[in-house]
Amino acid sequence: MQPLTPAPSPLPAPGAPTGRSTLLSLPLDPDLHRALADLADATGCRTEDLVLDAVRERLRAEEARVRGTAERLAGAHADLLRRLGE
Repeated sequence: MQPLTPAPSPLPAPGAPTGRSTLLSLPLDPDLHRALADLADATGCRTEDLVLDAVRERLRAEEARVRGTAERLAGAHADLLRRLGE
């Protein structure tokens, strides 16, 4: 069974970065969609840009958290990791 991959977006959104991108559809409840639209209107941003910024920020935070955990584990078990590498 082949893994599922997102289909490439047929046309990039105006102002979207050039290069390969994919289209992602998210189900939003009406209250969340309304809040997003209100924030976009208040800030003069497109809703898509707000969502993209939120996804990027979440990824940065999770990457930093995982990296920190890996570094702590590597430090705590440095002697064992060194011996396994011999």
